[in-house]
Amino acid sequence: MTHFSDLLLDVARVRKDFPILDREVHGKPLVYLDNAATSQTPRQVIEVFDHYYSQMNANIHRGLHTLADEATAAFEGTRETVRAFVNAASTREIVFTRGTTEAINLVAQSWGRANLGPGDEVLISQLEHHSNIVPWQLLAAERGFTIKVIPVDERGALDQDAYRDLIGERTRLVAVNHVSNALGTINPVAEMARVAHQHDALILVDGAQAAPHEPIDVQAIGADFYAFSGHKVYGPTGAGVLYGREALLEAMPPWQGGGEMIATVSFETPTTFAAIPHKFEAGTPAIAEVIALGRAIEWVNSIGLEHISAWEHRLLEHATESVAAVDGLRVLGTAPDKAGVLSFVVDGVHSQDIGLLIDQLGVAIRTGHHCAQPLLAQFGVDATCRASFAAYNTPEEVDVLVESLQRVISMLR
Repeated sequence: MTHFSDLLLDVARVRKDFPILDREVHGKPLVYLDNAATSQTPRQVIEVFDHYYSQMNANIHRGLHTLADEATAAFEGTRETVRAFVNAASTREIVFTRGTTEAINLVAQSWGRANLGPGDEVLISQLEHHSNIVPWQLLAAERGFTIKVIPVDERGALDQDAYRDLIGERTRLVAVNHVSNALGTINPVAEMARVAHQHDALILVDGAQAAPHEPIDVQAIGADFYAFSGHKVYGPTGAGVLYGREALLEAMPPWQGGGEMIATVSFETPTTFAAIPHKFEAGTPAIAEVIALGRAIEWVNSIGLEHISAWEHRLLEHATESVAAVDGLRVLGTAPDKAGVLSFVVDGVHSQDIGLLIDQLGVAIRTGHHCAQPLLAQFGVDATCRASFAAYNTPEEVDVLVESLQRVISMLR
């Protein structure tokens, strides 16, 4: 087994970049283990907001003055940073959104509304976040297509044989997450994309939980669409990304109308639209947030996603081994390929009670259904406790988690 000392990540140096990790909660040092919901933000990203609003606050693209030029250059610089981060072929394939949820809704409302109807099928999985379920349900109710669900096995891994049985000539789209937010399962999305394309179907990958944890290559995956959020990858809320293959984006109609996404507007002739990606970016965007997202990705690149992934994997191993000593604790999600998510329940104790009491000891975890109610129902529970890891977490924090769990569980019994 790999020891922490053998891994190429200087966690002490990493932690110095995160001022929030110096604070206390209820008089205890903060142990932040809710990274699957929102990761913390390094100082380098926080500084973007001060610089933007004090030095270059202006609307982008349309202005000819210096501030507008500088803001536009910084904003579009992030587009290139994101392109390289996911290995897209062109910046024309990178659309900025408010987050993964909006990116998926964009695909549903633009591509889906134009291409799906009665007799068509969309495949999603039992592992999905509600953001990759509800948009398809809403559209299916309107357009009349069918949703089919890829099941999971007892480990929380997608049943790939069932996937191959479900997909067929009526399948138009497979919409699946890369990593489960509730269990940490890593799905074989490249193989799933290959199967989808064999059936002339497209694949949309929800990468919200993958982007912070492992290198992403949309071309190697074969993704037709790929979405992720800034606030999961050490960046700000309010900024996200939709990658779409250029030919698909070119053919898709605009989703929202307004400024920026047009070429010409007239009462006498039809309105014409801007070239991609701007066709899908109506109105004034979250300029500072997008620039900050670029800085967050630069920070991740400076550490190295391969090093972050190895560190988090070792933290997960340590946590999984350590919680085995907690009486009555059961881990949900034991797929052989997992990201740094530990989801568990404790016999006779409600997850919410654990979350509230463990917070009193300075430990932040997530409790509830994690916007994955169909998945938890499959395991016969309505809520779990979830500890999720990031580059700045330490084995000592895992030990604090386990000690705190033992303490609060003994209080609740």
